Amino acid sequence: MNTPFFPSFRCRLAALGRRTAHRMRQSTLAQLHQHLADFLPPALLSATEQGPNSRHRQFPLRLTFECFVWQMLHPQTSCREVVRHVQTLGRLAGYSPAKPGDSAYVQARQRLPHQRMAQALWAAAQAAEVRAPKPTLLQGRTVKAVDGSTTQLADTPQNQNAYPQPKMQKPGCGFPVMKFVALFSLSSGAILQIIVASLHAHELRLFRRLWSWLKKGDIVLGDRAFGEYTTLAALPERGVDVVARLHQKRKVDFRKARRLGIKDALFIWTKGWNQSTILSPKSWRVLPGEITVRLLRFTAQIRGCRSRRVTLVTTLLDPKLYPAHEIIDLYARRWRLELCLRDLKSTMGMEQLRCKSPAMAQKELLAYLIAHNLIRCLMAEAMIRYESNLQRMSFKGTLDTLRQYSAALAQARHGKMRRQLWEDLLCNLARDLVPLRPHRLEARALKRRPKQYPLLNRPRRNFRDIAHRNKYWKNNPRDYRRLN
Repeated sequence: MNTPFFPSFRCRLAALGRRTAHRMRQSTLAQLHQHLADFLPPALLSATEQGPNSRHRQFPLRLTFECFVWQMLHPQTSCREVVRHVQTLGRLAGYSPAKPGDSAYVQARQRLPHQRMAQALWAAAQAAEVRAPKPTLLQGRTVKAVDGSTTQLADTPQNQNAYPQPKMQKPGCGFPVMKFVALFSLSSGAILQIIVASLHAHELRLFRRLWSWLKKGDIVLGDRAFGEYTTLAALPERGVDVVARLHQKRKVDFRKARRLGIKDALFIWTKGWNQSTILSPKSWRVLPGEITVRLLRFTAQIRGCRSRRVTLVTTLLDPKLYPAHEIIDLYARRWRLELCLRDLKSTMGMEQLRCKSPAMAQKELLAYLIAHNLIRCLMAEAMIRYESNLQRMSFKGTLDTLRQYSAALAQARHGKMRRQLWEDLLCNLARDLVPLRPHRLEARALKRRPKQYPLLNRPRRNFRDIAHRNKYWKNNPRDYRRLN
């Protein structure tokens, strides 16, 4: 408490001691200090002995991290609103609030170590994994799903240089796009690790950077992009098996294979003559010349839709240890991965990041993923406490319930009331189950019509707005090209 930069704030903190700092930490939603202590190690967010986070500041390391995650749990929340949130609860605690500007909080976010945020992501994922139910399919082996997606960044020169926009868009009319490949836990739904790159990076090249996070005995579940030769040949040498959908360009003839059952056979694939673009010459040479894979074909029938034929490729070759119906059921659960991405991008608002520099955009992405994993931890905790079904628990309902209970937990006067509120929170999460709706069709279509505004097809400073544009849009709302 010897810093001379905030004398008035220092006096109040020195008078009230650790109790004030503790109540100030409880003012944020992401911490809920005594309840989420098991999810994140306390030493992970402690102050360092030297360096940027060693001094006593208005926003120390732990408080900044908690405010950052709280901001991600509230879509479209500005830094000013976060500061106001800390100020109001600080006034309730009985000390004078901090300065009204958000500069201190913005600078504190920039000082957050990227490495610690990555460690917090892994710690929260492990906490959710421990509380999740054990897998029952495929000899109880751990299944990790992989998939790639994109998110838009703020249109700044720094973001454009690091993550350029699609080439088909004109300069000044698009947004920078960050691509990421995430490794999920299928049992808990938590995100284990993530790799980011520009839009032009190949997903397989990014996925190979995640191989160090795979353990011997794991099963990787992926889509068509990951059912190719290099992945199927290299991962089994590490003790990791693969289940993926067969690429649409590879032709299959079950009459030329060793049959294991109906539409279940072993095939021999040979390495191509042309070197893969995602491998170095040395890595390409060490790949085996041929591999044995197992292909399964089934027909997916969804009520109200046309039946679809699906072909899977896997390195699980033993039909007795790994029956065909278990592999098919495992791939059917891959839809949960799509729901996890929807929870991140649509429910939590990660579809568009708002930080203006590439370094801060990566931290914002990590903050979203940490908040997602903490919610998964709460769902798993409620599942254990009340023996509920984790697959049917609502992510959106958990997020809404946590937002409402956080204010009451921060203002509870004694520990007994906080424990009772926490039990009510877990009880409500366990009761808020999604109804069973098998084979429900959710079309990706918009019902709400767009407003009658032309698209920005040139930089804003060169865009010419026509006052009587509604006359053109009334008859042909999509004919916007002739307006500029």
